[in-house]
Amino acid sequence: MSPDILALLFEALLDTSYMVAVSTVISILFGIPLGVVLVTTDRGHILENRYLNQILGSIVNAARSTPFIILMVAIIPLTRLLTGTSIGTNAAIVPLSIAAIPFVGRVVETALKEVDYGVIEAAQAMGASPCAIISKVLIPEALPSIVSGITLTIINLIGYSAMAGAIGGGGLGDVAIRYGYQRFRGDIMLATVAILIAQVQIVQSGGDFLSRRLNKK
Repeated sequence: MSPDILALLFEALLDTSYMVAVSTVISILFGIPLGVVLVTTDRGHILENRYLNQILGSIVNAARSTPFIILMVAIIPLTRLLTGTSIGTNAAIVPLSIAAIPFVGRVVETALKEVDYGVIEAAQAMGASPCAIISKVLIPEALPSIVSGITLTIINLIGYSAMAGAIGGGGLGDVAIRYGYQRFRGDIMLATVAILIAQVQIVQSGGDFLSRRLNKK
């Protein structure tokens, strides 16, 4: 494989890493509060609000059930509004983030529901406010599961970023389509797949290690 192709693959790897990293940060910033609200507004919880819970739950379900390729096309006007373009790595971050936020929300919701409600009741009996319960009881207790869920989110985003490359999102997916598939270069296709697999393995190993370190049990 020529030095030019190796340089192209390295640049594509940087683009993919950039898209995934920024999308992950955005999804965490919005997804964790979303998951907290979904749990705490549920029936019988500390901030019970069934109407808000049902509305948010329906929105999350609708977003999660939309295939990523369709989502990318459907929000092109929003992508252009936010980034000024509908192609390239910056443009791909918009649909990647929107796809990941509800996923993180559900992951956090599931993790928080695993926390023993007796611990929450004990905190309430001691006079803890809802904010204190969320920040000092719910999230710390569920943190290992949240980390595992975010690890899974990053892995999904790596796959989504490759799909984004198929319609002009840049990164490894774009290289695989333009230089591998369209030019019948099997070696480039294999190289991009190998890099994506390596990324996933690194992320999974790192996430598992961090989750184990945070697990008090």
